[in-house]
Amino acid sequence: MANTPEQPKPSNTELLMDGSTFPVVGIGASAGGLEAFTKLLRALAVDTGMAFVLIQHLNPEQPSLLSEILSRATSMSVIEVENGTAVEPNCVYVIPPNQKMLIQNGVLTLSTRPKSGHFLPINAFFYALAEDLGSMAIGVVLSGTDGDGALGLKAIKAAGGLAFAQDEESSQFPGMPRTAAATGMVDFILAPEEIAAELARVVRHPYLRPTIAQEVFTETEEGRLAVVSILYSATGVDFSQYKRPSFKRRLQRRMALLQLESIQDYVSYLGVHPEEVQALYQDVLISVTAFFRDPEVFEIFKSLVLPAITAEKTLTLPIRIWVPGCATGEEVYSLAICL
Repeated sequence: MANTPEQPKPSNTELLMDGSTFPVVGIGASAGGLEAFTKLLRALAVDTGMAFVLIQHLNPEQPSLLSEILSRATSMSVIEVENGTAVEPNCVYVIPPNQKMLIQNGVLTLSTRPKSGHFLPINAFFYALAEDLGSMAIGVVLSGTDGDGALGLKAIKAAGGLAFAQDEESSQFPGMPRTAAATGMVDFILAPEEIAAELARVVRHPYLRPTIAQEVFTETEEGRLAVVSILYSATGVDFSQYKRPSFKRRLQRRMALLQLESIQDYVSYLGVHPEEVQALYQDVLISVTAFFRDPEVFEIFKSLVLPAITAEKTLTLPIRIWVPGCATGEEVYSLAICL
């Protein structure tokens, strides 16, 4: 019998461009960023099915040649962003000078950067990316001298996305990726070329292909309870009543990082890799917080609750507020500011 010719594997673009949202990779850098950007783009395939948005610390008073220079490193289209630019897969978008760039509904928006204070353009974009793309958001922090991007990576990971940082050995200026790594929120710490390879690997996982994710991730009650039992044995924390959609997303995220598509395979992996049990535990309990989160709640607190509490309060009677989940403090300070 003649051998049937092997069918070519579909490209990442074919896997992703099925009417679904595609991943957007935010890549931030400061000093030494040009070299890191160039190495990463040269190592990237042109058909990953992802979009790449580059946020470089630029001199606000000087025109930028960054898009022109980087276009020599890749066959993908490299575009300096204009206000209202819609993001498309297999394209590279570069922030212009003196601009704050955000993303909403897959469209890049620009506004003049604040003139006062210490503006952190990478954090600003990562926060917006996490809110807009959720689990389809990917953040990468490359060479630089300050801490911009670290908190933004945490927001991306809290939204279910993936977080990368350049390793110190390959960074011209390791301060920025070192700060990101110190948060404990980074999934991969690699050289730019290795980041490119890892992006190409993880993007083929069903977690980043939402139209088929539900088909692949058929959660069984037996599998869920097995994971819950392993977590309880290792940490003493019972997740049996944890919100199922949130718990499922955390499981899927960890499975994507490990390239596992079966919850049974993941249960087996947990059984022989105690470090993964701790990684899942930290992922499930990751702090999702912000100042004045859920604005309508704080408005009710200010307009109804506080007046009722203070109406007949004597000067000697203290007001005590219990915050059962204070995360990194934003909720506590928000309540104090309202008070």
